[in-house]
Amino acid sequence: MAAAERIVIIGGGLTTARAVESLRDEGFDGEVVVATREDRPPYERPPLSKGYLLGTDDAASTIPLPRSWYDEHDVELRTGAEATALDVDAHVVTIDGEPVSYDRLLLATGARPRSFSGPGAGLTGVHTLRTLHDATHLRTALKPGGRRVAIMGAGWIGLEVAAAARSYGNEVTVIAPGAVPLASAVGPEVGAVFASLHAEHGVELRMGAGVSAVRGKGRVDGVILGTGEELDADLVVVGIGAVPNTELAASARLTVDDGIVTDDGFRTSAPDVFAAGDVANVRHPVLDRHLRVEHWANAQNQGQAVGRALAGAQVVYDEIPYFFTDQYDLGMEYSGYGPLADGASVVFRGDVAAREFMAFWVRERRVVAGMNVNVWDVNDAVQALIRADVPVDLTALGDPSVALESLIPA
Repeated sequence: MAAAERIVIIGGGLTTARAVESLRDEGFDGEVVVATREDRPPYERPPLSKGYLLGTDDAASTIPLPRSWYDEHDVELRTGAEATALDVDAHVVTIDGEPVSYDRLLLATGARPRSFSGPGAGLTGVHTLRTLHDATHLRTALKPGGRRVAIMGAGWIGLEVAAAARSYGNEVTVIAPGAVPLASAVGPEVGAVFASLHAEHGVELRMGAGVSAVRGKGRVDGVILGTGEELDADLVVVGIGAVPNTELAASARLTVDDGIVTDDGFRTSAPDVFAAGDVANVRHPVLDRHLRVEHWANAQNQGQAVGRALAGAQVVYDEIPYFFTDQYDLGMEYSGYGPLADGASVVFRGDVAAREFMAFWVRERRVVAGMNVNVWDVNDAVQALIRADVPVDLTALGDPSVALESLIPA
């Protein structure tokens, strides 16, 4: 690599941290500039709805590479800096009004919470959760306990916040349009497991419902459902999904479709511009379709892979998406291809009632996704089954006495 080359990375999440680390590990010795809007080095976001929100992790634990690492590895880290314009023809990105030239550029701009658009959205006491600042404010609001908390949305964020809120002794109501929590993520059978988990821990689930307005004068004092029913609430958490931050890419006329569209090596429609992480809609060679994934492992693995690509390596990204959650005494890992799992049949192994089980999503007797709940050291086998892409004996798949490894072809 020529020492005169410059790589610029825009973003403040785990993808950025792993990309710049991978760049240096690959031996790239040119200039590296990292720009993030937040006032701290790039950090991980999953702890914000888990350990940090629960008070068991501190802010420092969310930062994979301390500021000193950037100095020691000759990386120019610009915090509190915003990229406002991109000229892909001139290979220039504008950061805080300053044009910065690049040889290669990575857009790892992440996503932002989807906003509630109804009346009362701007009242004090309405929270979203994406940044460390958000998590700190929400933890401060929840920690005294004795509050009435209304949560819009029964996805992963909504349920993790519900678990944290209950741990502090708050009254919690989860409101969502689906029949069960996580219906779009894991389907009705597994979603029912999470419904019973939260109900047993005192969460009131209002499924098949929606919020039409947040009630209050200056500050939240309740929510109004679509039916007209009113529920009292001291604070409201909006967890209704995320929107990829594609504005910079769109302004430069990169191809954008539910994220910045890339090939399987993270290359966008513009020469020398790459995208990865929550914002990227990456072609997956196994699925032969584009896939945008917002989970921790995706940021971790794509960051490492795109760092190699930026350093000049030929990269084909084919990782199986992976996700984990911790709620109350339930720990779960999920691996698989969501688009293929949608509508697939589910095979259970273990004790579902005791919440010590595995679930496999199967199409044409092939495992396309798998989940382990309070069952550990099996994820490698689950991923191997998915990668094998061969018909399996469904009776054996559901039998805990049969080793998963025996179902994987040699």
